[in-house]
Amino acid sequence: MKNPVPLASRLAACRSLPGTWLESYDALIERLRASDAMAGAPRVGAVAPDFALPDASGRLRRLSDLLADGPVVLSFNRGSWCPYCEEEIGAWAENRDALIAAGGRLIIVTPETGGRLAGLAQIAGDGAVVLCDPDLGVALRYGLAFPVGPVVLQQFRDGGFDLAEAYGTANGLLPAPATFLLDRARQVHFTFVDPDFHHRAEPAEVLCALSSLTRPA
Repeated sequence: MKNPVPLASRLAACRSLPGTWLESYDALIERLRASDAMAGAPRVGAVAPDFALPDASGRLRRLSDLLADGPVVLSFNRGSWCPYCEEEIGAWAENRDALIAAGGRLIIVTPETGGRLAGLAQIAGDGAVVLCDPDLGVALRYGLAFPVGPVVLQQFRDGGFDLAEAYGTANGLLPAPATFLLDRARQVHFTFVDPDFHHRAEPAEVLCALSSLTRPA
C-alpha cells in the first residue's frame, strides 16, 4: 500500500476554490485570533469533558464508553459541506490502518444532521464513529464554537449554502477545526485548535503522539 498523501498537500488544492465570502471570513478569523477566542479549549494534560451524542444511525454514544477500547483521536469538523473537512476526513481514512495498528480510533463530531451526517460517515469509512452535535452544545463545552455573524451568513446564502439547513439550527455558530488525542481517562495528549478552517492537524503528527502514548514503558 502506498504512503498516504500528506494532509497539507490535500488542503493546498482547496485554496483555488471560489467563494465571495472568503474576504469577510478572513476578517472574522483575524478577530477570533485577536480575542484569543479558542483559549478555553482543552490543553495537553487537561481532562476533556465527557459527552453523549447520536451517531449516524441515531444510536447514542458516550465518549467515556468509546474510550474503554483504547485511545481516540477526537476531531471537531464543520461538516461535509466544507471541502477542507472532506479532505481532512479523507486523509484519516487513508491512515485508518496506521491508526488501528497504533491502537487508536477516530471519533468525528460535527453539527451536520440527517443525510449530511451519513455522507460524512461514508467518507470516514469503517472504524470511525461520526457523531451529531445538535446546536453545537459539545463544541461550546470544548470552547470551540463561535458566531459567524450576519454578513458571512448572508454571503453563505448568496452562494447557495444555508448553514441553518445543514445544521438544523439557526443559532449561526460554527465549530473551529480541532483535533485532540485522548487516553482512556480522557486526558489530552495532543491538541490542535485553529479558528482558521484552512489549517488542520496532520495525521502523521497525531499518529506519532499516539504511538508514544501506546508504546510499552
